[in-house]
Amino acid sequence: MTKQNEQEALGAAMSKTEEFFERNSKRVSVALLAIFVLAAAIFGYRQLISQPRNKKAAEMIAEAQYRFEAATPDYRLALEGDANGAGFLEVIDRYGATKTGNLAKHYAGICYLRLGEMDNAADYLARFKPMKGIPAQIINAQNLGLQGDVAVERADYPAAIRFFEKAVASSDNDLTAPMYLRKAALAAKAAGNTEQAIAFAQRILDEYPASVEARNAEKLIGSFMN
Repeated sequence: MTKQNEQEALGAAMSKTEEFFERNSKRVSVALLAIFVLAAAIFGYRQLISQPRNKKAAEMIAEAQYRFEAATPDYRLALEGDANGAGFLEVIDRYGATKTGNLAKHYAGICYLRLGEMDNAADYLARFKPMKGIPAQIINAQNLGLQGDVAVERADYPAAIRFFEKAVASSDNDLTAPMYLRKAALAAKAAGNTEQAIAFAQRILDEYPASVEARNAEKLIGSFMN
């Protein structure tokens, strides 16, 4: 695989593109009172502050998401917003600590990546905190994979490989994991490590034989050997 082909393959791969409290008390009555007060405080915070803020954030982010997901996305407008609706940056600025604000950081990172602003893309993607729950694992993996894409754009292939490996571990399934293994293989090849590249591609065949990526894994391995 020539250097130009490696870059083209990497470019093609890029485009396919998570209650705890400690209680210490000597007297049971004091402990129960402390638990009651704590529970009340948590309930009050969620009802009076956390939930309303997240609701407002969800309402604010709607227009930015619409612009982001449009048939012809306007990533700059989705980021910065206008008189008709807030952008992801405003959602982050006002509600960055909420779940919706956290997701806005992920969206903002994608927008900057699509706009070719790699420093901002890396910054906002790194600000995203992994979400909990099985469906969220896909987003968590996507975020790590996108950080890997940014590293590829910077020709920092070792960093890209680390991100792609984390993406595989974050969402171990036949849909996303093989895709990130393929990206890791291409990044390893671009870094000049053919042995590592073949090992990543072989994992697709061994661990995800029913995946779409497995259909082309042998061809990928063959291209690495040329």
